[in-house]
Amino acid sequence: MPNANLSRRALALSALGAALLPRAARAAWPEGPVKWIVAYAAGGGSDTLARLLAARMAEGLGKPVVIDNKPGAATNIGAEAAARAPADGYTTLTADNGTLVFNPALFRRLPYDPDRDFRPVGGIARFQLVLAVKKDSALRDIGALLAQGKARPESIDYASPGIGSPHHLAMERLARSIGARFSHIPYRGAAPALNDLLAGVVEATVTDTVAGGEALRSGMARPVAVFSARPHPGFPELPTIAEATGLPDLEAYAWQSLMVPRATPDAVVARLAAELGTALTDAGIRRKFAEIGVEPLPASAEQVQAMITADRAIWVPLIRDLGITLD
Repeated sequence: MPNANLSRRALALSALGAALLPRAARAAWPEGPVKWIVAYAAGGGSDTLARLLAARMAEGLGKPVVIDNKPGAATNIGAEAAARAPADGYTTLTADNGTLVFNPALFRRLPYDPDRDFRPVGGIARFQLVLAVKKDSALRDIGALLAQGKARPESIDYASPGIGSPHHLAMERLARSIGARFSHIPYRGAAPALNDLLAGVVEATVTDTVAGGEALRSGMARPVAVFSARPHPGFPELPTIAEATGLPDLEAYAWQSLMVPRATPDAVVARLAAELGTALTDAGIRRKFAEIGVEPLPASAEQVQAMITADRAIWVPLIRDLGITLD
């Protein structure tokens, strides 16, 4: 049975060759669940967005997309876990401008390198920032707040979710741009910062439309301006910071993107990007985003990289000039 022996040998060699091929070449991706690391606690805005998108993306991928919350250390814990994961497409990461832009300037040592360790898949969402005062504040509008910040430096205390947060840096950029000084009071998160504004402990805060939306809409806190380039549809009567200062480029956001380990195959990244794009155009998800108070950010990988580059040119010099460090 020489032919049978040859056939068995050929089959054996074929099986061995298949075993030596890269995983992506042996089977269509994904073969199993995809892990999505969120560097924030469960139940928050970032977690909610990831879960909404993961459920929709799982339909297209045909496999579960499982959220893995790894909060702490200004997103460094989650980012390190993603950076050390195999670059096989089975680990993704919600990365914001803190992870990719601010932290490399805020920390002398990072457990990851955003350029060496990650590549973008696409944009997720943009969080609008709002400058607000306590509801009984004598500062009736943004003009009064800015005027006092210049005439009486540090007489206005403002709360932020923490040192080096987009909220903190937005206010410091505003102060520098107009020659004012405000007294910064950092908190451990947006909720306690907002709570102290509502209690009248602080005069002002920079919040976002996710954490502060209900308080702003109800009048418990009084919004005076938005940091977006255009008026916010949820607060159309508010001036933008650019309008209030006459500085057209003075804007700030918190934004998020989906990242994967740098060596993840192009075909896998393209598939993830396609499913993410489909999820972001889903009518139900867009309604949920609007309810939460965030703006979908359907940016390509190239556009995300351009955002990172542009943001670094603005925020890294500011962080270094102010001497802000987190270690």
